[in-house]
Amino acid sequence: MEAIMRLLLQVNNVHAEGRPDLFIKDVRKYTREKVAEIISDPTTPVFVSTDEEDRTVGYCFCRIIDHSHDHHLQPVKTLYIDDLCVDAAMRGKHIGSDLYRNVREWAKENSFYNITLNVWACNPGAMRFYQSLGLQPQKTTLEFRI
Repeated sequence: MEAIMRLLLQVNNVHAEGRPDLFIKDVRKYTREKVAEIISDPTTPVFVSTDEEDRTVGYCFCRIIDHSHDHHLQPVKTLYIDDLCVDAAMRGKHIGSDLYRNVREWAKENSFYNITLNVWACNPGAMRFYQSLGLQPQKTTLEFRI
């Protein structure tokens, strides 16, 4: 739990640096209680990467989205990556790639149609990382700041 809370702070601060108008620095997306709920919920698969000393160095929170009840969409099952983080001190060691490969294998074994995620425009490194893994843009969110 402590490692995930530390990594959640890192993820948030990357976004807060890029979009301080939207993200509050030094807070987390989820509380400890919410993380515990996510971990125990079978519809929110969690993947964790540890180092040789069994310390958590990365995680991936996912959410299952079932479109079978949407009248305007094909009845497919999507695995949505809600959050993927590798400890800043451990980046460049293929931990994120390994996490994603495990997610992809799990999705394939469980008959998902696709995997989706969102990338903030203020994080071009994340966009390059995901594209290097074969992900392609599915849709684009546009904004006009007032």
